[in-house]
Amino acid sequence: MKRRRSTSSPQPATPTAVLHDVNVASTLSDSDNLSALASKKLKLLAHHSVSSPFPDHPHPSTDDAHAVYTLLASHTPGGAPVHSTPITDSNSAMTCGHMPNVIDALISTILSQNTSSANSSAAKRALDDAFGRGESGFETMANADRQAIADTIRSGGLANRKAKIIQEALIVVKKKYGRYDLQHLAAPGVTDERAMQELVSLHGVGPKTAACVLSFCLGRQAFAVDTHVFRLSKLLGWIPKTADRVGAQAHLELKIPSELKYGLHVMMVRHGRACRGCKTDGRGSCPLKSWLKERVPHDPTWME
Repeated sequence: MKRRRSTSSPQPATPTAVLHDVNVASTLSDSDNLSALASKKLKLLAHHSVSSPFPDHPHPSTDDAHAVYTLLASHTPGGAPVHSTPITDSNSAMTCGHMPNVIDALISTILSQNTSSANSSAAKRALDDAFGRGESGFETMANADRQAIADTIRSGGLANRKAKIIQEALIVVKKKYGRYDLQHLAAPGVTDERAMQELVSLHGVGPKTAACVLSFCLGRQAFAVDTHVFRLSKLLGWIPKTADRVGAQAHLELKIPSELKYGLHVMMVRHGRACRGCKTDGRGSCPLKSWLKERVPHDPTWME
């Protein structure tokens, strides 16, 4: 008896899914497949650098981005944060990648994926203690048994996957440049786009992780969309209800004025963590909700 062939076609992956930090890439091990995936990631990144995945979504306007920035700054002790140059002995375990060594900042940001700040900091401290810091530490990690790395960072969650991403990134960097060093990304002649492309080309590194490194380590203009920024952006109507985090970041990178990106990201993260009023089923006051109630009735496009 002949088996009937299915007439249904497999569902294609959404374009932005290819750009996720650790999604499709984590299932691929063949070097050719990884190279093909990197090419797709870079092609989509280049496209979204000039065109939003939601071209018909008008928000946020420049005025609204400034209004929310000013509002959050008024509720932030000391006002809106300003990026400062990382000092040499900064420990990225405590500063979300705010340190001068690009690879160290990248590792710290990878460890921060899908976990709390406390857990990722504990994982980074354990990694530093076990393998050391700087180029000698990177070399030790690159040549270590991967399970040893995973066991060391277990407190940060997703240890096996993060160990694979970290070790493979180190191996690729050494193969490409002859040493464990990405400091050339800090050079004035390297554009934000070029720095983003190089980081995203690494297996397991998506736009959010790369944007964090660009913003906190390199002081470049990038707008990372983490859990808190994503939730608040939906609350504000800045992204469509159907948007995913990668699409949201591509859209907001084009919509948020460059001079606001660092401070607005930091303030949205802080507000998202602290404010109970704007969380799901949250109770209590929230300055963003109050602003929104005043804003929406005067702009019918907000509900589109």
